[in-house]
Amino acid sequence: MHIQAYYKNFAAWITNQTTWEGFGESVLRIALIIIIGQVVIWITSKTIDRVVINQTSNRLVLQTRRMTTVGKLVKNIISYAGYFIIGMLVLSEFGVQLAPLLAGAGVIGLAIGFGAQSLVKDIITGFFIIFEDQFAVGDVIQTGTFKGTVEVIGLRATRIHSWTGEVHIIPNGMINEVTNFSMHNSVAFIDVSIGYEEDAERAITLIRKELEKFEDDNLVNRPEVLGIQTIASTELKVRVTAECLPNTNAIVARSLNAYIKKVMDGHGIDIPYPRMVTYHRNERSGDPNGA
Repeated sequence: MHIQAYYKNFAAWITNQTTWEGFGESVLRIALIIIIGQVVIWITSKTIDRVVINQTSNRLVLQTRRMTTVGKLVKNIISYAGYFIIGMLVLSEFGVQLAPLLAGAGVIGLAIGFGAQSLVKDIITGFFIIFEDQFAVGDVIQTGTFKGTVEVIGLRATRIHSWTGEVHIIPNGMINEVTNFSMHNSVAFIDVSIGYEEDAERAITLIRKELEKFEDDNLVNRPEVLGIQTIASTELKVRVTAECLPNTNAIVARSLNAYIKKVMDGHGIDIPYPRMVTYHRNERSGDPNGA
């Protein structure tokens, strides 16, 4: 009897014209919510792209990547917010009460916030790293004792690949100080040692002349001979500098050392070496001068 009554009620409900009219209106409203939401998200994304393009065309290269990264981040935030609102409106069409649902979500979010303070700190720090353009993927940076090339920048962690092969995954909340070696040109410098028995002025003039022929793909400007940097007990040190591309100063310094060594060998300029002077005393004659 209960089954028959249930069947009759269901048949009456499903054959009722009002039921299908309400169902059709709900489907139509859901379709409109999804379509309008997608259109709003698409228009907003295109507007952000246009703003980023207009801004980057008037900025320096180093500022362009920040605008692009921030534009992508804002687009993602707007997309997530848009889909969340669409989902809430669709649930309301199914008769779900949104007020208790949002209140419960707020309480859960508050509990998660207290329980995951380090995670929240990592995300906030990651956002400011991207927003302030402290470094980008491909940059060579040093934070604390870790130095290497940035492979991934996330909202929670940053991955750095060191030149010896190690991969360091650092939570963004632990990144307090950053040294970026890739934002500006670097300077390579070496100190060339010249012995006192050599003509220092001639050696400096020769090195300055020969450096005009020095070639390296990483050079930005010609190397400069600054002059005598220090006067040591057995040698003079002449400083040579060269402006080069970011993070290539070590490569250029090695090339300069090899080139200048070749120049000095070709012109007979000796590199100084330690010397020891000894005095011999003739003990038979008692003469301290050895007579």
